[in-house]
Amino acid sequence: MTSTTNEASPDTAKAHSDTDSSGEPILTPPDSEARFPTTHLPEPSQRRTSPSPLRISSLPQDIKEEFRPENRTEAVDWSEAGEEALGSDLDFDEDDMAGIRPSMHRPTDGRSQQPLLKDEGRGRSEFESTNGSARPALASRRNTFRSRSPSYTDPANATRRKYIYASFFLLLSLISFVVQTETAVYIQHTLGWKKAYCMLWLTHGSWSLLYPAQLLILRIQKRKLSWPAFWRRHKYQIRTTAQMVEHQQLHLTSSAKNKSPTSYIIRKTVFVSTALTIAGASWYVAVDLTTPSDLTAIYNCSAFFAYVFSIMLLHDKLRLDKAIAVAVAIAGVLVVAYGDKKDPKHAGPHGGASGGGPQDDDGATEAKNRTAGNLIIGIGSVLYGLYEVLYKKWACPPEGTSPGRGMIFANTFGSLIGLFTLTVLWIPLPILHVTGLEPFEIPPPHTAGLLLISTISNAVFSGSFLVLMSLTSPVLSSVAALLTIFLVAITDSFLHPERSLSAAAIGGGSMIIVAFVLLSWATYREMDQERKRMEADEGVITDDEED
Repeated sequence: MTSTTNEASPDTAKAHSDTDSSGEPILTPPDSEARFPTTHLPEPSQRRTSPSPLRISSLPQDIKEEFRPENRTEAVDWSEAGEEALGSDLDFDEDDMAGIRPSMHRPTDGRSQQPLLKDEGRGRSEFESTNGSARPALASRRNTFRSRSPSYTDPANATRRKYIYASFFLLLSLISFVVQTETAVYIQHTLGWKKAYCMLWLTHGSWSLLYPAQLLILRIQKRKLSWPAFWRRHKYQIRTTAQMVEHQQLHLTSSAKNKSPTSYIIRKTVFVSTALTIAGASWYVAVDLTTPSDLTAIYNCSAFFAYVFSIMLLHDKLRLDKAIAVAVAIAGVLVVAYGDKKDPKHAGPHGGASGGGPQDDDGATEAKNRTAGNLIIGIGSVLYGLYEVLYKKWACPPEGTSPGRGMIFANTFGSLIGLFTLTVLWIPLPILHVTGLEPFEIPPPHTAGLLLISTISNAVFSGSFLVLMSLTSPVLSSVAALLTIFLVAITDSFLHPERSLSAAAIGGGSMIIVAFVLLSWATYREMDQERKRMEADEGVITDDEED
């Protein structure tokens, strides 16, 4: 008589073994290692077909050996495997998920209610459904595994959110620039501590503080995470963002993920820092050769050159509204610079200051060699516009990256510029001291205190300016920087009542404000149109991850 006892068929048992028919090792969840129950099996017509498991060949090469059955001595910690082997951007399809789903034939020892992915405070709790099952609901399965992957976002909301961040950093940059201007002018013209290159080295070197300050803020925000988990996540974010910057791709290929971005970031840091340093040095050289009016007017033409280089290097379209806005802004600078009898007080983004110095009988500051000074500052204006565009081209992530990720990388790259300045650009200091061109001397305590305030203010301004360029465009950032001319004039009128606002300052400042509003609206429309175009073509994909 034929036995009626229901036993697991050889084919079924084989599907849950550690190798398939081809001899390739496969991964099975810990639950599948238990023997099937020998009674109450469903009828063949009611049985679910067991999906294909997650094969070891789908994992990176460097961890395959760890998961082979002959090398595995304990149950696999799936949360660690997903974090370390597959990275933070988990994106399984249905076939992949089948390999980590428990079988319908569950043991009766109580382990069937345990989720395969542990809840360690990293959003894994959603794997437990309301009935205690470790298997997520079908409707939420995709969202669960894509919780830290790019997602589809409404283009209008994404652009609006980016502008909110940009507005905050614009306000922060304007306030810090006014503080820097007042302290820099007082140090150089009132206290008489004129050490051009030393101040340049200090201000650019202070950018190295951006990353430690940012890391402290992020750590406070994520204080509930353990330090190893926080640091691993932060390093992963910086690395993947650097890879996005290098390849200008929001979705990295396997070859791009495996390539280290270190050499690329080092090269671009050197190039961008060199352009910035030469532009800053031109300011200090020209400040004693030409008038503050010429210095202010010519140097702030960098907004025009930023627009030109954006068309050449970033392939921006020549738009009439943006060109008119840039022209109006530069005209406003010329009105402020030459329409007032008093030389405008102004500080460069490198910490140098003009205006407020000794004046002749006509009220204009005496210039030693005006033509040579104007030529030098003209070169600096071109280089500063080039620096802004090179930073956007070489050091900013592609369109679609989340604002949080862009801000974190902007401050990180700014710190690299500061680190390069501190470790390399100190070399001219002893040379200038020996030759007598700029003897080095330690400032008095009062001067040193104001110098510290000016240096920190410059670091805040520069970090905010880098974030602003990353979120918007070099042209909009350059025109936004022109607002500081009008703000410094207003601040001067409050601090020094005898220096009331002139008609030229009011008129020129109003022109700059109008130009900035026009350019902001034009840039916003351009970004929104680009988002909608991407959505129509392939869907707008943005990175949700905010550190």
